[in-house]
Formats: sequence, structure tokens, C-alpha cells
Amino acid sequence: MDGNPVLATTGGSASASPSAEAPASTPDTAAYRPGYERVAEEILRLIAELQLQPGDRMPTENQLAARLGTSRTVVREAVKILSAIGRIRAQKGRGLFVANDEGMLGSSLWGSFFMPTDLDHVYRLFEFRRVQEAAASQLAATRATPADLRAIETAAETCRQGHLTDRRDLFDRGDDDFHLSVAKASQNPFLVDAVREARRLQRQCSTIGLHGTVGGHAEEAVTEHAAIYHAIKAGDPEAAAHAATVHLDQTLEDYRREIQRRVFG
Repeated sequence: MDGNPVLATTGGSASASPSAEAPASTPDTAAYRPGYERVAEEILRLIAELQLQPGDRMPTENQLAARLGTSRTVVREAVKILSAIGRIRAQKGRGLFVANDEGMLGSSLWGSFFMPTDLDHVYRLFEFRRVQEAAASQLAATRATPADLRAIETAAETCRQGHLTDRRDLFDRGDDDFHLSVAKASQNPFLVDAVREARRLQRQCSTIGLHGTVGGHAEEAVTEHAAIYHAIKAGDPEAAAHAATVHLDQTLEDYRREIQRRVFG
């Protein structure tokens, strides 16, 4: 898995169960991912290896293609992905630059660039989200205003409708709104910013590492959102924190299942 892994593992954080061993003819992971996704991952690794900082100029598309042993067309598609998620910036006539986003957790708190295809980073991100969202839900249970409760309920319903109508865009919007509404109900602006930025990094994991396929947990997520909302509405901090923790743990398990499916087919 040192070449083009589905998700690189470090520190022994393998997603497969100990009893599951890859068969002698393990399917080629390329069957599960377009070439431009793997190149996007390789570009991120190159940025880290070169120790480029936000605002630094990157190699040109031609240079990247030569260095990574691929075509300029594939590099251009990878650049589009990385630009869309805010990791690099393409300036017409000037070239490519590492995105200068000082508010991104990947540059401000992690000390190095967040690697959305590195399992250790993914797990640590979930660990961080577990702490912050449990705290946000707990505080929301004691501080939420009637307007906050309406916003949380509306977001949960949007997410539910997205699931029922099989509209991923609607589900994702409701999911984002739900978690941010809970954070806002905590009346703590630091938590709001932390939740927003952590979710942005998680979207990068899905976009590059998992190609946006994670979602088998959608039905359960709707139920878990409802549990968080009702605990906050009831003014029960412990129940709210517990419900948020369960939700984050189940979401991480969804990631693990998808990673294992990709590795072992």
C-alpha cells in the first residue's frame, strides 16, 4: 500500500479487522478510484514533502505531470478537485499556489497539512469532532433559545427529507446546518468555528479519499440527529452529549466500513 493507497495508514491504524486478511489476489484499488483522485492525493503528499506553506508557488501542471508520471489532463482534473476543496489556488497566467487560508485547521492547528487520505489524520479528526460536538450539544441543552431549537429542528428535517427523497445534496446541506445549528446554540463562537472547520476537513476526506461514497449511515444519522435534538430540547446536557458521541462514533464506523470495502473489494 506504499504506492497509491486508498487511504494511507500510519501507526498501525488499519481499518480492517484483525481476522480479515487480504486474499492472494487482492483487487487493484485503482478499480475503485479514478486516476485524478489518486493524483490529487499525490499532489497533497508532494506539498507536504516539499514543505510548501500557504501562499507558496507550486510546480506547474507540466512539472507535476512529469514528476508524478501521468498526463497533464489528469493533473488538471486533480487540480480542479484540490481547488474546489480549498487546498490549492490556481491563478490564470501566474500558476498554482498553496491555498492561503489561515482559518483552516489543517494549517493553523495541525502544524502540518491535513492529509485527507491518511487514516491517522482521519481518526484524529473524528476524535477532535467527538470532543467538540459533545461539548457543543451539552452546552446547547442549557443555553439554546427557542430560535436555536427551531433552527436545529429545521435542519434535522431537511436532512431527513434528503434521505427519504434520495437527494444527497439536500441531505448534506441539512447535515451541515444541523451540526452548525447545534454549535450556535452553545452560544460559544469558538465552538462554532471549530465545528465548521472540522467539518470542512471531513468533506475533504470524502471528496478525495472516498470519492463522496460514504453515506450508508444516512438512515441511522437521521435517527441520531433526532436524539440529539430531543435531548437539547429537553434541557438534558448529559443525554445531549451522549447522543452526539454516539452519532460521531457511528459516522466513523461508516468510514471504516467503506475503507475496508475499497481495500478488500
